[in-house]
Amino acid sequence: MHILIKLSNYLPFSHKMKQQNRQCILLLKLLLLLLHVFQTRARVSAIIVFGDSSVDAGNNNFIHTIAKSNFEPYGRDFYDGQPTGRFCNGRLSTDFISETFNLPPIIPAFLDSQYTIEHFSAGVCFASAATGFDNATAKILSVITLGQQLEYYKQYQDMLRSFQGEAKAQATISEALHIISLGTNDFIENYYALIGSNRSSEFTTEEYTDFIVGIAGSFIRDIYKLGARKIELAGISPFGCLPQERATNQAKIGECNEDYNMVAQYFNVKLRALVDKLNKELFRVKIVFAGVYDLFLDVVRNPTAYGFENSWMGCCGTGLFEEGILCNMHTPTCPDASKYIFWDAVHPTEQMYQIIADYTVRNALYVFL
Repeated sequence: MHILIKLSNYLPFSHKMKQQNRQCILLLKLLLLLLHVFQTRARVSAIIVFGDSSVDAGNNNFIHTIAKSNFEPYGRDFYDGQPTGRFCNGRLSTDFISETFNLPPIIPAFLDSQYTIEHFSAGVCFASAATGFDNATAKILSVITLGQQLEYYKQYQDMLRSFQGEAKAQATISEALHIISLGTNDFIENYYALIGSNRSSEFTTEEYTDFIVGIAGSFIRDIYKLGARKIELAGISPFGCLPQERATNQAKIGECNEDYNMVAQYFNVKLRALVDKLNKELFRVKIVFAGVYDLFLDVVRNPTAYGFENSWMGCCGTGLFEEGILCNMHTPTCPDASKYIFWDAVHPTEQMYQIIADYTVRNALYVFL
C-alpha cells in the first residue's frame, strides 16, 4: 500500500496519465493478489509418508511379521513412554518435520484403528519397516510392499473425499508434502544378504541400483497421477557405518564398511539425477532430493560436535546386533539415549532424528515453507 502511495506522487495529472495511473495501480493490485495466492498455496496441508522403518509410525503392528517394535524398550522417551511401533526411543524425523510445518507433532500410522480420517487429513504414514523399493525385499519378512502402500494411499484419498468433499480433498492432496524414504533394506536385507535372496546373482551392483531407481521413478509418477505435487525423495545414509554392519565387517571389524558406503553414494547420485529428470518431465510439480549422507557421516566421525558421546554402538543391549525383537524388555539400555547416535544396532535415536529433520528442512524442504 505504501508503494502505491509513493508511486502516485510521481504521476502527472493529464487525463491520459491518470488513465495510465489507474492501469498501473490495477496492475500492482493484481501483482499483490498473485503474491497472496502464491503465499497461500505455498503452505503444506499435510505430511504423507511412504517408506521403511526410517519412517514407519507403527503399521507393522497390524500385520503378521516379526519386523515389529511395539514393545519396550522402544518408545521409552516418547510422549507417554509407550512403544508405538516406531523403531526408535521416541519420535522420527517425519514427526519433527510435521511439527516444523505447524502440523501435528505425530504422524499416525494408517493401519492404526485408533486414528480416523480427521487425524489423517493432516498427516498419514503408510510406511512399513523392512520393506524396500524391490518387492522381493518386502517378501523377506512379509511386510508391506511399496505397491501396497500405493493402494493404501488410494483408499486414503477416497476417505478424504468423503470427509472433506471433492474440491477440498483435491486441494489437500496437491498441497500435501509427500515423503518417500526407503532403499537401505534393498541392499542390507536383500542384495547383500547371505541367505534368502538371489538378486546378487541376477544383477551387478550398478544394475540393481538402476533397477530400484527405476521403481522409484515409477512410484513418483504414480503418486503424481493421483495428485501429488510436492514430493521429497530421501537419499540413504552411509549404511556401512551402522553398528550392525561395522560389527560384521570382515575386512576390518569395528570400522565402517566402505564398500557399502560407496554403494550408498552411487545410489544417492542416481536418485538425485532421477529428481532432476522428473522435475523437467512432469508438469507443475516440485520434487526435492533430501540427501543426508554427508550429514550422517560427519556425525559418526565427529559425534561430540553434535552433542553425542557414542557413535559406534546402539543404546540397546550390546549395541552391535540388537534390533527389533532382539531389543526387548529384557534387554538393558543406556541411561541417556540422547548421547547416542543409534538407538539399536540399525536405527537412530530421537535426538539424531531431530538433527536429520532440521538438516532436511534447511537444505531441501525450505522451498515448501
